[in-house]
Amino acid sequence: MLLLVVVVAVFLAWSWLTYPAIGYWLYDLSMATEAKLYRLHKIVVPIPEMTVSTWQGGPYEATSNVLMLHGFSADKNIWLRFARHFVGSHRVIIPDIAGHGETGFKAGGGYDIPLQAKRLIQLLDVCGVEKVHVIGNSMGGYLAAWLAANYPERIVSVALFDPAGVTSPEPSDLERHLARGHNPFLIHSREEFRRFYAMTMAVPPWVPKIVLDAVAQRYEQSREELEEIFQDFRASPPMEPHLPDINAPALLLWGRKDRLIDVSAVAVWSKGITDLRVYIWDAIGHMPMVEAPSGSARLYREFLASLRSESPQDQRLH
Repeated sequence: MLLLVVVVAVFLAWSWLTYPAIGYWLYDLSMATEAKLYRLHKIVVPIPEMTVSTWQGGPYEATSNVLMLHGFSADKNIWLRFARHFVGSHRVIIPDIAGHGETGFKAGGGYDIPLQAKRLIQLLDVCGVEKVHVIGNSMGGYLAAWLAANYPERIVSVALFDPAGVTSPEPSDLERHLARGHNPFLIHSREEFRRFYAMTMAVPPWVPKIVLDAVAQRYEQSREELEEIFQDFRASPPMEPHLPDINAPALLLWGRKDRLIDVSAVAVWSKGITDLRVYIWDAIGHMPMVEAPSGSARLYREFLASLRSESPQDQRLH
């Protein structure tokens, strides 16, 4: 009994002295547990410049492959609860994009959209995947659109969830911050992170405070890295001139309460892409697949089903 008391006392003392380190452990454990429950496996894939950490699942021999791309400063874990709905029938590949998560950062490594897209094509090549349905959120949506426009032979369809890449007619809260010289992604304190976190979603899922504090600390520690990635990402060629080159069937899903990229950008995407289905979600913010994973998955399943129902002649036109 005394030994148990001592162990508990040591654990509590360690937790207090290293706070919020235990939050890292809880977060990583919960993500690994969810991935296992959803039959997703962590696979590290070597490409010419680096190794890319991925979640992968679903039938290896599946004829339908889905590539899921996260946004700036996020990682592959944001797709877990969405991806669970597709591993039964699709091969799912979810990478940590270069500079993010467990793929890692290299100063001067280059994080503009064309180079990141090239790396994703290299990833598909190493994985032995010829064609994919690609889906992306925010910066990942920018990447997905770039892939569809510039690598059309590899892309079966493209789904864009609140994508970056075009100039919104109306500025978002994020754009107003940037115009004042303040980047909300570059965190200096837990208080700053809480304000930033509130911008990312209309109704964020509940997360224990100790985990949020751990994530805030990761943002603080990665501030210089994120600044370099952000500069490269923002300096990338805009999508507007490339939108007519997207001939794959496309889905655009936008949260009307998005504070990072204003919903008025829907008009720009709609004008540029010929075969585009649009859904604006009134009660959702910037990350539909996190805020409403089941509802987002239902809409994406319906989109994929609509492609299967097309006639062979219609499919050839795409």
